[in-house]
Amino acid sequence: MHYKEIILANGEKRDYYEVLGVHRNASDTEIKKSFRKQALQYHPDKNPNDKAAEEKFKELSEAYEVLSDAQKRAQYDQFGHAGVSGSNGFSGGGFGGFGAGTPFGDIFGDIFGDIFGGGGGRGRSQGRRGDDLLYNLEISFEEAAFGVEKKIEVPFAKRCGSCNGSGSRPGSEPKVCPTCRGAGQVRYQQGIFSVSKTCGQCNGEGKIVTDPCPDCRGKGSVKDTKTLSIKIPAGVETGLRLKSAGDGGQGLKGGPNGDLYVALSVKEHPLFQREDNNVICEFPISFIQAALGCEIEVPTLDGKVSMKIAEGTQSGKVYRLRGKGFPSLQGYGRGDQLVVIRVETPTNLTRKQKELLEEFARHSTDESHPMKKGFLDKVMDFLS
Repeated sequence: MHYKEIILANGEKRDYYEVLGVHRNASDTEIKKSFRKQALQYHPDKNPNDKAAEEKFKELSEAYEVLSDAQKRAQYDQFGHAGVSGSNGFSGGGFGGFGAGTPFGDIFGDIFGDIFGGGGGRGRSQGRRGDDLLYNLEISFEEAAFGVEKKIEVPFAKRCGSCNGSGSRPGSEPKVCPTCRGAGQVRYQQGIFSVSKTCGQCNGEGKIVTDPCPDCRGKGSVKDTKTLSIKIPAGVETGLRLKSAGDGGQGLKGGPNGDLYVALSVKEHPLFQREDNNVICEFPISFIQAALGCEIEVPTLDGKVSMKIAEGTQSGKVYRLRGKGFPSLQGYGRGDQLVVIRVETPTNLTRKQKELLEEFARHSTDESHPMKKGFLDKVMDFLS
């Protein structure tokens, strides 16, 4: 169950997905693209002395700081702003919270390079970071409740061994890009700004492959698979994403590896449903058991539990088994199991059963059916 942000008129923070203008299942690329576009528009250096633009930029930056981080995003999806309060580096004034180690390093480098033509962009001397990978993993209801370690086969792109990632046939070398002349960027004047853009012909590499490697066909990487062991903590739910740093695509030319994100989905259970950390189980009993009371054995995640049903129990009554639900993902306490009683009306009665029920009906009184009597009294009052 994803947390749905409620926007109130009392000035509470807006939903981060709404701030960035993306849907809740947006990919990392979509989130980054939306933030980059709006950050360029509202950046304070492009809107001097515009408090509204500055506030908008701060709001966008705060939203991106959370949604660009897999762990913080998962916390936000489950608990809303309360799940990430105090986790970001924003203070009341200025932008002092931006610094090394935040997820803004690469995107702000791109933005400042676009605006000022400065060195914030990725130069051709830098290695290329490996791709981030997304792996969809389905687990059972019980595995979600108690945690599990899973081995998964992950496809990824690794550096080509034949050309060592250069993309060129062994014995040949890439040629200097004729468009950017090896700079990796092209520069042009836009108003008062000198704007730099990544060269479209060489994609910022400064060189182009003219004689491609036959094994990787000039890409510099080849497809491969690797086996990883992923520890899934107790209490997870559908929609949660786990991050395994450095287990994504292999970096090129000395660049760092990308990250692996494991998106979890939990199978439906034939007996249980989950609501927050509580487990709900609907248990059918006969109307005779409900009328006379009985003892039943209820299935739980921990095994069977005996439970007494009181005499005169009505359909829909809820019994609570404390501590039989899901453990908290934060590591403290467990939810409860809610046993919802469903009184079943018998069908396909034999002649003898019908005779016995008719005999029972002749001996029934209003005292035996207080709910019916109370309802009929209200009807009489309404119609009088």
